[in-house]
Amino acid sequence: MRRVMTRDVLEQLLALPTSYDIIFISLKTEEFIMKAAVVCANGKAGQMITKEALRRGLDVTAVVRGENKLAAPQAIIRDVLDITASDLKGFDVVADAFGAWTEAELPLHSTSLKVLCDALAGTDTRLVVVGGAGSLYVNPEHTACVADGPDFPDMFKPLAAAMAKALSELRQRNDVKWTYISPAADFQAEGERSGEYILGGEELTLNEKGESIISYADYAIAMVDEIVKGGHIQERISVVRK
Repeated sequence: MRRVMTRDVLEQLLALPTSYDIIFISLKTEEFIMKAAVVCANGKAGQMITKEALRRGLDVTAVVRGENKLAAPQAIIRDVLDITASDLKGFDVVADAFGAWTEAELPLHSTSLKVLCDALAGTDTRLVVVGGAGSLYVNPEHTACVADGPDFPDMFKPLAAAMAKALSELRQRNDVKWTYISPAADFQAEGERSGEYILGGEELTLNEKGESIISYADYAIAMVDEIVKGGHIQERISVVRK
């Protein structure tokens, strides 16, 4: 983090009473600029997270396979499977926005997450993961998930299973400061940015209208809130539109 002296802090300190004619002040201020890396920043979720982080004044680096298509001032050109500890050294937070949709690529949810965990193992750098909704529990006993329901579309079941497997493996990583953020069941890529959301936990949360819905834009707000605040280490949380 970069630290910046603020004028008002200095003026307040100079105004303090002292028995000396001259005082010398050495201080470090409390204004920080957080360094964040967004992995797979060129994807839809990654773009939204990057834009929101830049809007909040974070020092953002895009980690992409090809050209940096965003406004991020820095970029690391690297396939997610080739990322190393040295690539991620010095960041306060790494946001993982990896996504795979074809049957052949679904195992990469686990593989890519393991690569990132191995790179961050034993460090203070936090890992915040864009998760799935299919693994959210629908009962207090946590024995049934969204993907188990009769109305869950068959076409999304392989994806839900792959992401649930990756989450299960992530839960075993006690050497990483991870947070997994599941979106609502209806995750809308083109939805509006309302600026508000409800924070949930392991269970599917509905808003006052009985909806489980959130836009990518509002999800990005929740993601950056977690990046900045970091209050859910080694936990899965979830978000829904207010």
